[in-house]
Formats: sequence, structure tokens, C-alpha cells
Amino acid sequence: MESKNKHCLIAISYVVALLIVTFYAATAFAAVAAGTVTYLSGPLFAMKADGSMKTLSKNSVVEQGDTLITEKRTYARIKFNDNGEITLRPESRFKIEAFSYDQAKPKEDKALFELVKGGLRALTGHVGKRGDPDSYRIKTPPAVIGIRGTIFDVKICSGNCGVLADGIYLFVLEGNISVSNASGSLTVDVGQYAYAKNLNLMPVLLPKNPGIYFTLPKNVPAAGSNGGCMVR
Repeated sequence: MESKNKHCLIAISYVVALLIVTFYAATAFAAVAAGTVTYLSGPLFAMKADGSMKTLSKNSVVEQGDTLITEKRTYARIKFNDNGEITLRPESRFKIEAFSYDQAKPKEDKALFELVKGGLRALTGHVGKRGDPDSYRIKTPPAVIGIRGTIFDVKICSGNCGVLADGIYLFVLEGNISVSNASGSLTVDVGQYAYAKNLNLMPVLLPKNPGIYFTLPKNVPAAGSNGGCMVR
């Protein structure tokens, strides 16, 4: 009986220890600071990795695992630890799936984002420009966007773009991006517009702006220390 009780205690201790390790590992993952809110024109919320909601303000820290949600008239700019920036447009939903930047460890760079709805302007930082060029990715429903050091706009249309077909529309202001899905990959250079309908159709270049409002409002200040995100 004593031997049986001993084995039971060992088993219980093991389970408790495993639960503690799992809890702290999840907490550590969610608590990794990724960047800071540097501009905000309205309500901005973060859905945390545990499902709880938090209201953010200017200078709030955003963390790995956060899903950022903007309201109807909200523009929000996040400056990441690698000096990259994301400007979220109104009614957007943007997840920071993974972010890692250590100036001394370029091989560990990672910026994996997901734009679920809405739109954004991205000004890329050090991640993707050093070490592994594939360490920067933005996932969208129809395709994955990769970069080589650039400024670009993305807009997801899902029944909210008038007569325009659903899918993602892109515009590159500087540098170039790759747009990839199950059907192939397309390089989009500066000044070009592109469109991807879904995962099963190849992304294509467009001859001109399809009618998407890519320009940021004049009251949204230029981003970047050198004014990189110019309003166009």
C-alpha cells in the first residue's frame, strides 16, 4: 500500500510540475514586448493570448500574441523594437503571431504577423533586412506577403469595397514585396499595384490603382525618423 501511495504521489507531482511549466511558458510567450503605440486617433484594443481584452493608449506596449483591433475611425501606429512600423487603418484586426529582435542575434530575427481584416501601411525595420530575408511575413486570407526592405500598403476587401472583388489589394511605395500562395509567387515593385483573390488563384499585377484609397489622411503624421512613410 505504501509503495502504491508513493507512486501516486510521484505521478501527481509530475502532473502538477508539468502544469506549472506549461502555464509559465504560455505566460512568457504572451508577455514578450514587441513594440509601442506611437500614434492613435481613436479606440484601440488588444485581445491578449488568453482571450482577455485590454484598451490601449499612446505609449502602450504591445506584446507577442496580441491581436490589435481598431474601431471605425481609428488609425493606430505601432513602432516595433527593430524600428519597423505598422499603421493600422480603421476597422482592422491585426495579430502579432511572433516577434523576436536582438541586435546581437540576427539569426534569431522573426516578425510573423497576420492581417485578418482591414488594412495597413508597413514600414519595415531591421527584421528581414539582415540575417534571414524570409524572417518577415504578413499572412492574409488569400496570400502571404514577404519583404526585402520596403514600404507598402495592404487592403483586405470582404464585401466592403463597393464593386471591387473580394481579396487583397496591395501598393508598393518603396522597395519590393513578394506575394505568395498555393498557386505561386509574384514580385511587386515600387509603384506597382497587385491583387490576390484567394489561396488557389495566382496573385496578379494590376495596370493601375483599382480604386482603393491607399493615401493616409493628412492628420496622420508621417512615420519613420526620416519621414519614410510619406502621404501619397
